[in-house]
Amino acid sequence: MNTVIFDMDGLMIDSENWTFEEYVKVCAEKGYVMDLACYKSIVGYTMTVIREKFRKYFGEAFPLDEIISQVHENLDGRFAREGIPVKPGLKELLAYLERGQYHMVVATSSDRNRVDSILRQGALTEYFDDVVCGDEVRNGKPDPEIFLKACEKAGTTPASALVLEDSEWGILAAHRAGIPCICIPDLKEPGEESRGLTAAVMHSLEEVIPYLEMRSKNNHLYR
Repeated sequence: MNTVIFDMDGLMIDSENWTFEEYVKVCAEKGYVMDLACYKSIVGYTMTVIREKFRKYFGEAFPLDEIISQVHENLDGRFAREGIPVKPGLKELLAYLERGQYHMVVATSSDRNRVDSILRQGALTEYFDDVVCGDEVRNGKPDPEIFLKACEKAGTTPASALVLEDSEWGILAAHRAGIPCICIPDLKEPGEESRGLTAAVMHSLEEVIPYLEMRSKNNHLYR
């Protein structure tokens, strides 16, 4: 293994709870009720799919663009005031992978401007060799395109990569790409079928380094 591919929201950044809170607030201001089940149903999708799901859930009259714009504006302000909520163990994992000379790529459904801003504010940009965003692929997760493109940018094969994901759609996309996947759930635990597609399910990014060290040791023993 020479490449680790990271999802962003819910995996590196503890942003899902904040995003849900802002959707609840903004929707309420417009007379709509956003519940956790609805929000969980959009996690991991591209913005195009999210738009479609919201229209089906709330109806055509739902002021979609206005709400999404306000939510993102609120989040940007919160990030500026409170900082980027980096997940426990992320910085240590990135430093470990950097020392080990792994390629590191971000593969996220978020659009490029948002991703660049978050990585910069979180002091994360320097760790990554490349980024693949949702507005740079034709098909979002669970299609494997985004992860295959990440492998292409890293100059590696799917068999030589590892995906770190928090969502079921990310797990399925990695599986379809032929890339082993570790799931670190955020708001939503993966179902049994999704768990069966992973190399491991962990509680925190803090568990990834021991996993990699054990894997490296076992590979060394059987050479």
